[in-house]
Amino acid sequence: MNNEYTAIIKRDGEWWLGWIEEVPGVNCQESSHKELLKSLRSALREALEFNKQDALLAAGADYSEEKIAV
Repeated sequence: MNNEYTAIIKRDGEWWLGWIEEVPGVNCQESSHKELLKSLRSALREALEFNKQDALLAAGADYSEEKIAV
């Protein structure tokens, strides 16, 4: 599945700042636009994997997984 997320990007002096709109806490700061996008992708992957593991641990042993679309 190919998911798309929205990066909010702002230049502030010498720095590029970015946030992922749909995932609170995923934000980065870099000295170039290209590096910012690279860092945001990496941080987003890490956050999604962490959230997945956290959800599986919370579910315990007897659960099922179902794909949903919004």
